[in-house]
Amino acid sequence: MRWWKILGLAGVAGVAATGVAIARAERRRRAYTPEEIRIRLRERVEGQPEGRRS
Repeated sequence: MRWWKILGLAGVAGVAATGVAIARAERRRRAYTPEEIRIRLRERVEGQPEGRRS
């Protein structure tokens, strides 16, 4: 029975760690202003080969 408790706690810790990672990524994504996003998208499009642009 003890192994099941350890396994369960490890699972809970893994879920919590995943939630923290997702929250950090979301905060980082939302930190950009709309103008910064436009600039980054334009830079990304300019860096693509001619055949890949849509």
